[in-house]
Amino acid sequence: MAKRHLKATERSYGIYEAFSGKKGAVPQIQQFTDTIPARLGVEFGYVLQINGGHGAELEWRIDHPPFPDHKGKPSPAFTGHYHVRGNDYTFFLGDTVWEPWGNKCGPWTLTTWHEGVILARRCLLLVPPED
Repeated sequence: MAKRHLKATERSYGIYEAFSGKKGAVPQIQQFTDTIPARLGVEFGYVLQINGGHGAELEWRIDHPPFPDHKGKPSPAFTGHYHVRGNDYTFFLGDTVWEPWGNKCGPWTLTTWHEGVILARRCLLLVPPED
């Protein structure tokens, strides 16, 4: 039997409404942008539309500036796996700004893979807020 290939399309990227974390919920886009003001609570990332991927496992990684973890050591990249739950599925990868926001400024690169193939990669630049 031939292996099915999933298709991923970046639907949006930038600043989003607060992410509820509910199963299947995807935050709504507020502003398409690659530059994110580092204000507390600002949600940023991208949304992928996944077609033909039911049961597929995605890998994701968020590379960020070198801020310290709770032990004072450089925090490693955030990584994980995600199981696609439908053939026509919406996937959000992102983060939010937290205290202290100043050490979060810089490039954040978000990447999603399936079976070693990059489906999406986007670099978002967190900058100090203007106000």
